[in-house]
Amino acid sequence: MYLQKRNRILRSNPAIRSLVAETSLTANDFIVPLFIDEGENVKTEIASMPGYFRNSLDITVKEVKELWAMGLKSILIFVKAKDETKDNTGKEAWNPDGLMQRSIKAIKNACPEMLIMTDVALDPYSSYGHDGIVKDGEIVNDETVEALVKMSISHAKAGADFVAPSDMMDGRIGAIRKGLEENNFTKVGIMAYSAKYASCFYGPFRDALDSAPGFGDKKSYQMNYANRTEAIKEALQDIEEGADIVMVKPALSYLDIIREVKNAVQVPVSAYNISGEYAMIKAAAKMGWIDENKAIIETLTSMKRAGADLIATYFARDAVKLIS
Repeated sequence: MYLQKRNRILRSNPAIRSLVAETSLTANDFIVPLFIDEGENVKTEIASMPGYFRNSLDITVKEVKELWAMGLKSILIFVKAKDETKDNTGKEAWNPDGLMQRSIKAIKNACPEMLIMTDVALDPYSSYGHDGIVKDGEIVNDETVEALVKMSISHAKAGADFVAPSDMMDGRIGAIRKGLEENNFTKVGIMAYSAKYASCFYGPFRDALDSAPGFGDKKSYQMNYANRTEAIKEALQDIEEGADIVMVKPALSYLDIIREVKNAVQVPVSAYNISGEYAMIKAAAKMGWIDENKAIIETLTSMKRAGADLIATYFARDAVKLIS
């Protein structure tokens, strides 16, 4: 049989497949989410995220040094606030002696070159578990934005390299950029959760920080998963307001959105491979239904192939070991 073109030639062995691969993963692609708790020598496995832990600051500092030695250069910090510090104002979020602020300083002192990104949202500090201030059963926008600005400035003062607003309030990127500029934090970047969808896959994360909403849901501020063009609108608006990086969250069910946003913007695009996505792979692997290592690399590659320049993932440490 004569064929003018045999496409299988470029798939015939590992060497040629590697040479012509269109997408590859490196340690430079990953942001490592870290959960931090009060106390000393505290290491708590998150039940719905097998193999992932919420650690006290002393253990976290050691972990950050290990991550840097592995070639991982960026972390995204989340803290678990004590119940007694939670209220409807979120004021603990900008406490200069709060856990987040102490964590930023300690990590910078221990590993100065590590890029520190910090979560900016009120849900860990809210007595209602919502990302904003509640009035008459409604999550109010403008007062929440004022609180987020205070929070961002406090993170910058502590030494954060990037703040990462995950709240989805209107206008918060412009307000945060203005607050950073007015306080002379002109080198602090903003990674905006621009297209954050109201997803069922966040459950394990809320277990990690005890931040599930106390009433209702988050659909009045997080996006409807049925929408596509809205994500582009949100990303472009965040860039106009001063975002340096835009994010799509979640990742696996939103690969089309990652590509759409990547095609529309001229800034780096990040994707968040979230807790429920992590838990699904862990659960299926435990049952023997899939090969965990292969699933990790395949799913992360799919996110990068879709257009993600950066991937926040709980599999970062595993992925680096596998690709090296």
